[in-house]
Amino acid sequence: MPDFIHLHNHTQFSLLDGASDISLLLDKAKNDGHKAVAITDHGNMFGAFKFVKEAKKRGIKPIIGCEFYVVDDRHIKKFERSKGEKDKRYHQLLIAKNQTGYNNITQLASLGYIDGQYGKYPRIDKELIEKYHKGIIATSCCVAGEIPQAILAGNMDEAEKRLRWWLDLLGEDFYIEIQRHEGMEDIDHASMSQEELNQILLSLAAKYNVKTIATNDSHYINQEDWAAHDVLLSVNTGAKLNDVDRFRFPSKDYYFMKKDEMINLFHGQQNVLDNTIEIHDKVDTLDLARDIVLPTFPIPKGFANQFDYLRFLTFEGAKKRYGDMSPIVTDRINFELETIHLKGYPGYFLIVQDFINAGRKEGVIVGPGRGSAAGSVVAYCLGITAIDPLKYNLLFERFLNPERVSMPDIDIDFDDDGRSKVIDYVKKKYGENHVAQIVTYGTMKARMAIRDVGRVMDVPLSIVDGVAKTFPSHLSATLSAILEENDINKKLKDELSTEELENAYKIRKMASGEDEIAALLKTAYKLEGSVRNTGVHACGVVITPEEVSKYVPIATAKGLDTVVTQFDNSVVESAGLLKMDFLGLKTLSIIKDAVELIKKTKKIKIDIDNVDLEDVKTYQLFQKGETIGIFQYESQGMQKHLIDLEPNVFEDLIAMNALYRPGPMKYIPDFIARKHGKQPITYDLPEMQDYLDETYGITIYQEQVMLLSQKLGNLSKGQADTLRKGMGKKDSKLIDEIEPAFFSGCLSNGYPEEVVKKIWADWQAFALYAFNKSHSTCYAYIGFQTAYLKANFPAEFMAAVLNHNKRTFQN
Repeated sequence: MPDFIHLHNHTQFSLLDGASDISLLLDKAKNDGHKAVAITDHGNMFGAFKFVKEAKKRGIKPIIGCEFYVVDDRHIKKFERSKGEKDKRYHQLLIAKNQTGYNNITQLASLGYIDGQYGKYPRIDKELIEKYHKGIIATSCCVAGEIPQAILAGNMDEAEKRLRWWLDLLGEDFYIEIQRHEGMEDIDHASMSQEELNQILLSLAAKYNVKTIATNDSHYINQEDWAAHDVLLSVNTGAKLNDVDRFRFPSKDYYFMKKDEMINLFHGQQNVLDNTIEIHDKVDTLDLARDIVLPTFPIPKGFANQFDYLRFLTFEGAKKRYGDMSPIVTDRINFELETIHLKGYPGYFLIVQDFINAGRKEGVIVGPGRGSAAGSVVAYCLGITAIDPLKYNLLFERFLNPERVSMPDIDIDFDDDGRSKVIDYVKKKYGENHVAQIVTYGTMKARMAIRDVGRVMDVPLSIVDGVAKTFPSHLSATLSAILEENDINKKLKDELSTEELENAYKIRKMASGEDEIAALLKTAYKLEGSVRNTGVHACGVVITPEEVSKYVPIATAKGLDTVVTQFDNSVVESAGLLKMDFLGLKTLSIIKDAVELIKKTKKIKIDIDNVDLEDVKTYQLFQKGETIGIFQYESQGMQKHLIDLEPNVFEDLIAMNALYRPGPMKYIPDFIARKHGKQPITYDLPEMQDYLDETYGITIYQEQVMLLSQKLGNLSKGQADTLRKGMGKKDSKLIDEIEPAFFSGCLSNGYPEEVVKKIWADWQAFALYAFNKSHSTCYAYIGFQTAYLKANFPAEFMAAVLNHNKRTFQN
């Protein structure tokens, strides 16, 4: 029996043209016994990384390709309609045969945007194909390919000329591609059917001794999905289903056919099926995941290597931060440096400290830190962060676990204007082509899908609006969860409020009928999650040692002078790129402007990075709840709790920042009562007081669990972080790995088993709420900075607040 693999498949990343979800497509391939599948989206490689990963999970060989838009000259981007000029684009299927081929397809997919984009089409030309053809397999493609188009135009000489060009370039790696779709009796009004076109293509194949393959131009997974795909095409073109002249596919067979369907479709032509297996055998199995590649950081003369220079900078910074170097400081720095060296990240720290310090020299306001990076003393000494981890018991292993391979993640806040200055500095230092921002994929959420489908189906706007507004507003609510076969998805059901649950059942009832609303919801259900457009990640930036396109495909983005990666934030690190988050924080812009106003009006120079954390006026402001405009502390609920708490130490503010969020908020009354002696402060074991004293006996921070697990149960730093991660994510496997070691350590230290069981149970319950103290400390510090300015220089501070919130007040 002949075998076959699909080599022409469009996924949802053929934006608003393909409807196939990658995971579901590969599930069907797996269930039907396909040993390989290709991805060939239009003009881009957005889905390639996910496709490879998901295919390998299922034991399917991933074949990476792209259906490019080819033009005669990619540089021509002006066409005079009056002279009959237009952008004539041919479709061209290219497949990566090996790593060289993948690299070349990556270059072509990148240059299609960088050099050739016209409107929404990334275009390449023969000049580029000649340059980047090695390791590539090509086919004559669908009816929109250049050879079929020449045949349809009645120009056989041109068709043969174009065929010879490909054969001269690729030889046996060029194949004639034939398809058999219904509704193709008169292609492009050329008085030729697809079967007639196929016969001419087969005659050319015989004349030039070219092998032929069968494909099905797959745009959706199952035949019954054709109607939803038809709606998707209308969303793309802005048409309505009842528009007579709208763009549509000629039949319902542009789906991912099963092998036996393809064998029946090409019955008697076994060679065109077998030749797809020949391509399978030619193609190497590629792995797109790789270790992080760091850009080269130049080291001054006199230093042996990056680690040598990092050690020097760290200890120089430590002298400024700490003055006299105590053994505690020295030991901590040496431990961190040793871990950084072991993990291979000295260059990463050098890169970050360099652009942060360069930004500060340019007058950019840099936040004190965010996330777990504030737990690093090395980062503090280098000026990357501004909070002393030793003073606040912040843990390095919460940031970089010495027992687990994980890329450190240093996210940085800049004032809004300063962010672009820092990105410009990075581009100048490492090269324009070595820096990119990160793409985002805008998907159809439930309500958007309902509205899009309603418009296309020409359902009255009032009805569509009613259906969309009935849909539950809960963030986890999806059509797929609400319209599950027997009932609403149980997990979602448990999360919905009474009113939301009532609305969810209304949606189910609407979808169960046979009217236009039911049709609307069933279609929206199929299109939910479709990739609708692309955008730019708010803060992600990648820096590479060579041009970014040598590692991942890149694209242009509207209104941006930096390119973007075609792989999104979820995979760029797995693809080997150093990713950093450069965040613009409006509060830092307010602080910057307030400090400048104070200097201008009061002739006082404020060192905002070293405000007095014992300033009485600032605490009085918090105690009165006068926190309008104060970062992280201005909500009405927070104001009430601050009045009750009467904070008088910075640690109180850190705790409130961590507690005031869903879940742990219920512990705030206990926290306040204990501070004021209205509730006793108790500890399960006296030894726990060292780490719970600042929070009045209540476990608030992940770091507290980590420190106590080491002190009570003799866990290593790495084990403590694993416990933190397991508890926070409800990962029973991780928790089960650590539990025996913790209990064994506690019992060996002489602690009663019943008490240890209680501590463990309490941790499991509260660790879901426990917050990252490093992050809370940093953001409490920014909050204190704004409160300090408001308490001491109210006019200047509020002027800055108003200037940066003009739009809010105008609205």
